[in-house]
Amino acid sequence: MEVERQHLLALPDEPFEIAEVSFPKVDAKGCVKVRTNFYSTPLPAATTAQVRLLPSQVEIFAQGRMVSRHQRSYGRNQQILNLEDYLTWLERKPGAFANSTALQQWRQQGRWPVSFDRLWESLQSRLGKAEGTREMIELLLLGRKLGQRRLKEAIEKALLLGCTDAAAVRYLLQEDQLEHKKVEALRLQELEQYDRPQPSLSSYDQLLALPASQEVAQ
Repeated sequence: MEVERQHLLALPDEPFEIAEVSFPKVDAKGCVKVRTNFYSTPLPAATTAQVRLLPSQVEIFAQGRMVSRHQRSYGRNQQILNLEDYLTWLERKPGAFANSTALQQWRQQGRWPVSFDRLWESLQSRLGKAEGTREMIELLLLGRKLGQRRLKEAIEKALLLGCTDAAAVRYLLQEDQLEHKKVEALRLQELEQYDRPQPSLSSYDQLLALPASQEVAQ
């Protein structure tokens, strides 16, 4: 290698593009077709997306921003779905969440921990099936923004504390980003000006020595 390196040409100034670029339209199921497979996106149907097909990944862009990324499948006529791509839609229709193909794929891939089910079941038990599922989806949306690993840690910590409230999970998920205003210590010397002597109740004690009478009783 050292001998051959002396005879190699210099690297080009601009890196060589190894991705195969295409511009498919999003279908009614929220997917784009790349070669023979379908990959999910969060984009609305009929949107034209830009896709970069790499040896191991598929990257989907819209207006210059990456909106979804998948592991490339070398099978044929496969649906590769990412649950995060459907969360906004499922939030409006929480009844479709439990039986969604995207959720089933996450389970098969090991991306849906047991702790998620424990929290989801507790939320449904307290809030009802629809509202509990919607709360779970809101947490997943936050996990999409901050990272699924952090969401998993926050949920497991909440369960360990015996808390199954979505607000508590949100707090644990963002506690390191919360800014708490520091309260300066009070200088007690400055409060001495407000000191007053304790009131005396001796004058009221004199009433106890008066003889009881009907007028006083009244």
